[in-house]
Amino acid sequence: MTGLGTWIRGWRPSAPPLPDDVAGLVGPDDPEWFARELAIAATPPWWLWRFVLRNFSWLPGVFGRLQVTGSVPEEWLDGPLLLAVNHIGDFDTFVVAAALHQAGVTPRFMATGGIMRSPVAGPLLERCGGIRVERGTDVAAHALRVTQVALTHGGHVVAYPEGRVGLTADGWPERGRSGLARMALAADVPVIPVSQWGAHEVLQYANDWGKLRTLLRALWRQPALRVHIGPPVFFEDLQPVRVGDANRARTRIAAAITRGLVPLRAGEPADRPAWVDPTRPTTATAAFPGGVVPDDIP
Repeated sequence: MTGLGTWIRGWRPSAPPLPDDVAGLVGPDDPEWFARELAIAATPPWWLWRFVLRNFSWLPGVFGRLQVTGSVPEEWLDGPLLLAVNHIGDFDTFVVAAALHQAGVTPRFMATGGIMRSPVAGPLLERCGGIRVERGTDVAAHALRVTQVALTHGGHVVAYPEGRVGLTADGWPERGRSGLARMALAADVPVIPVSQWGAHEVLQYANDWGKLRTLLRALWRQPALRVHIGPPVFFEDLQPVRVGDANRARTRIAAAITRGLVPLRAGEPADRPAWVDPTRPTTATAAFPGGVVPDDIP
């Protein structure tokens, strides 16, 4: 078992060869995963990832009723696409993947370094186009470089602006970090806001046996898993290097996600979710408390 365990911990699917047009981005001091992620970002989505999306996107619907509204303009589906999603729980990535596949998108998710370093799941996520985000480290900027390569090659990159599961008491999205806004400005692409609600009822926040309990309860209750793909957010009047423009772009992204979330939460109190997870901390403040976005924000 020791040998098997070592093999499992070290296993990863083979990556495509590094194309010549991006090989120059890799330096001698870069981490070993950087070349792999660049190669994956520069090539079409892995056949296995496309197979999973095509044949197993129904699985999240076992735990709830998936409802998708909005769409991505058909002429945009060849990419590049940069999509921003509010993060409400550990199950929502599966819901978003299924919803975006239904809309014709083949998502490449940005994910924290901790997940990418996990055995089996991390290598599979990486090979499926996952982009590692090592926040607070000297290689944090590598995520931007990989994302730029993915977008240059027509990739569909999905990011969570909040950088974590949202911790606001009312459930509305946090203001988020400026990383996604900076990527959008640098790549000169609009952002498609994706608002979602309901997935937080499937898996609780805390990592204990309660996760299994909420999963089984969702199997019985069948909560509505709502996803709305909103109209693109443009930044034609903003510049990557101008002071304050990244914050302006970040505010527009949060506003667009919040606007799209309002109809998904119809009938719920504005100051708290209808389904409250007692294990989720409420230490953050929403960008737009109560879902109220001022009219003067584009």
